[in-house]
Amino acid sequence: MMDTIHVAVIQASSVFADKAASIAKTVDLIAEAGKQGAQLIVFPETLISGYPRGFSYGAYIGSRSLAGREDFARFWKSSTAVTLDETKLLRDAAKNVGAYVVVGISEKGEAGNHGTLYNSLLYLSPDGDILGTHRKLMPTATERLIWGAGDGSTLTTIDTAYGTVGGLICWENYMPLARMSMYGKGVNIYLAPTADARDTWQSTLRHIACEGRCFVLGCNQYFTKSMYPTDLALYDELADLPEEMCRGGSAIVDPFGDYVCQPLYGREGMLIAELDLNKIHQGHLDFDVVGHYHRPDVFKFTVNEAPNPALNYSDDSQ
Repeated sequence: MMDTIHVAVIQASSVFADKAASIAKTVDLIAEAGKQGAQLIVFPETLISGYPRGFSYGAYIGSRSLAGREDFARFWKSSTAVTLDETKLLRDAAKNVGAYVVVGISEKGEAGNHGTLYNSLLYLSPDGDILGTHRKLMPTATERLIWGAGDGSTLTTIDTAYGTVGGLICWENYMPLARMSMYGKGVNIYLAPTADARDTWQSTLRHIACEGRCFVLGCNQYFTKSMYPTDLALYDELADLPEEMCRGGSAIVDPFGDYVCQPLYGREGMLIAELDLNKIHQGHLDFDVVGHYHRPDVFKFTVNEAPNPALNYSDDSQ
């Protein structure tokens, strides 16, 4: 493993419900981070094409509205299929700077057909290849209205010259067994893109760093009400909400729970840091959650990583 890695955590705003513009903005930010020497570039949860904070989509128990359906259809169309064609600009951007890129997307599932969306992380290689995706296992609260639940087959990690990179999305990080699955895969650069800007989220980032003896890259959007398009059918739902919808809070934490980069609030921005990967090994002197501090004689842990498709086709004619 290399001794250091240059990372960039990008606190950016989506161009809400506009796939082409969100991708174009992401491509520009990849180029900017590449110029600053970043070897790993991380973007927020559902940067492409937005986190619909404040919207109900007209859904109440027992009823849905036509206006809500119109807004959802617009959001669905702005989501991204993980295909070579739809990811081409992002893949080219990663290749141009020779960096690993991880970006949050609203994903059209099953090769972009007519169905379910997922809240996903897309992993791209320095050669411009798709390395994998991770679908959020458990969308939180009313997120379940617009995003389906992922399965264990997308607990993605990637092995690099800098160690193993992987992570979980937002409140998945409150699932102890989901975190344990990442630790068990040897993750030492842990990604935690989120939509949570509260002070308590910083406690979560620091806890994961100490628990996993890993670097944690927390990444959030900065987003204001004025960034929403005013022609959304349910735009009036925002009337009583504050102008600053998400204040950010992106940060980088070392394996001892100390900040490498303090939380960024109140604006878009880019956190650039050189990580001393030797700190990962230093931390294992006294704690290793899947090594000498693990008790397999007491605790048993298994993960079902089999795909769980909605439909299983079989040929019964034989």
